Amino acid sequence: MIAELQCVVLDCPRPAALAAFHRELLGGEVDRPDRRWAPGDDWATLHTPTGSVLAFQRVPDHRPPTWPDPSVPQQSHLDLGVPDLDRAEERVTALGATVLDAGSDGRGRRVYADPAGHPFCLVRHG
Repeated sequence: MIAELQCVVLDCPRPAALAAFHRELLGGEVDRPDRRWAPGDDWATLHTPTGSVLAFQRVPDHRPPTWPDPSVPQQSHLDLGVPDLDRAEERVTALGATVLDAGSDGRGRRVYADPAGHPFCLVRHG
């Protein structure tokens, strides 16, 4: 092993707001004290209940991905398992997510964008 994953960092225009969105989506604690990071106006973190850490860094000229158009690629995305796609969609859209693909292909997944435009998938599990 060469390295250990510390966190996944998402560029965005408003780190605190995006951290709050993902806290509502995944649970956890925003800006929990951690010697690895110093939260501030340009950086926020989310320690999730499963132990994963997401970080959000301010990029003033952030250009959100244009999924599925590759002119501004998604670069990365999160797959999130849920037991009920309809209920999960209701909750994430109420938080400010945008539906990108309603899952009409029957594959048990739907694609959304968070408030900063990062794609993420809700995938039926269980």
